[in-house]
Amino acid sequence: MHRALLGTFGAALLLALVTLTPSLATRVSACAFLRTPQAYEADSGRTAYFQAMDAAATDNIFPGDATFGMPAVEVGTRAARQPGLRQMPGSLLRSIGWVESNLSMAARAVPFRSTGAALVSFDCGHGIMQITSGMTVPLGANNQPTSAQSNIATHYVYNIARGAAMMAAKWNEAPEVSPIAGTDTNSNPNIIENWYFALWRYNGFTGPGANISNHPLDPVFSNPREAWRCDGSQSRTRYPYQELIYGCLQNPPSYQGARLWTPIATSLPNLTQPQYFQPLSVQNFVFPYTGMDMPTPAPGHAEPAPVIPADFRARALGSPVPAVDGPPVQLRLDAGADAAKATVRVRNGGTGILVWSATPSANWIVVDPPAGVSLGPDVPCDGASGCSPLTTITISVNPVLLPNAASSGTVTIAGTNAAGAPATVTVTVKADFDTAAPGTSRAY
Repeated sequence: MHRALLGTFGAALLLALVTLTPSLATRVSACAFLRTPQAYEADSGRTAYFQAMDAAATDNIFPGDATFGMPAVEVGTRAARQPGLRQMPGSLLRSIGWVESNLSMAARAVPFRSTGAALVSFDCGHGIMQITSGMTVPLGANNQPTSAQSNIATHYVYNIARGAAMMAAKWNEAPEVSPIAGTDTNSNPNIIENWYFALWRYNGFTGPGANISNHPLDPVFSNPREAWRCDGSQSRTRYPYQELIYGCLQNPPSYQGARLWTPIATSLPNLTQPQYFQPLSVQNFVFPYTGMDMPTPAPGHAEPAPVIPADFRARALGSPVPAVDGPPVQLRLDAGADAAKATVRVRNGGTGILVWSATPSANWIVVDPPAGVSLGPDVPCDGASGCSPLTTITISVNPVLLPNAASSGTVTIAGTNAAGAPATVTVTVKADFDTAAPGTSRAY
């Protein structure tokens, strides 16, 4: 079953961007990957995603990891800030995931419980949490993506964990470069409303004059305004980002008539009361925002930490083992299209979701996709929707970059979330060159 990824607003925005930006496809491919990697889309009820969000929000997946672990979340007022527990309300991650991507790891055409093209937005946002920071260019050796970039783009657990870590980092930017919510509650991070400024920062701490403003008192927004209903009936451009998140918590989205979560009560700052409209005045929106600290929007709602099963991490990540099927690749550019490309298959000989990357040794070798996933037998894979636990990599040649009529190189296929030595596929190519003009040649 194919999925509706974007609402009416999202579809219209994307159409406008394509119309107004002829180089959109080029901009997307200029992200961390030259070509779109493949990802796994889990169940339609997003149960797997919600379980990962609860675990990530309580640092029960990658404790101590600098990229994917939850940092200590600071507590206290501006003059008495100190590290607290490594946790945040997991419900916020659900709502962020919905607003950012409709809780989708893969592109719209990919069915649930299947694999296919990863979701990559026009501005290089990747996956459920639309991770953009660190994903705009390849950061590895020889201009290749790193293992972390591959994991974020293809595996929902890593994507969610990175989003949770980034949210905590946004919270911890206070008070140095961000205001504090909860001056009357010791800025308790268990209170959902105290994440108001961190949510604002997650999308961009922007205000009047910005292309997209998230300031609640920006004159571009109607004041007062009705609450965001999260049902596709309102234009999201008329709301600050943080109001979208809180609105979806209270009015959960539905799939096939069933709500994805139970409604969660939240409060926004009452902009008719001076304890909120004074600190949030446009005049106070000046770095380092010391005048914007405010009490917890009342009434505040504390979210208790969920109980995470002791074996969750082992079940969610599994023990993937990469295996590559296929002989050495021999290509010819003078014997038709079929002879100019070949395929190899990547299997997961273990459990869980294997993330792999395919790295060519020379720029004339083209691999598609450059990264992806292969599924273990414990991962639901709906064969009726075309899901295959194997992944096929197509290897071809860019003849413009071919250095000689007879050339050879390799493709290294490595598991980025698995132990073990990478596999190396030898690639040889033969071509006939016809000199057309000094300094140019063509292969055919």
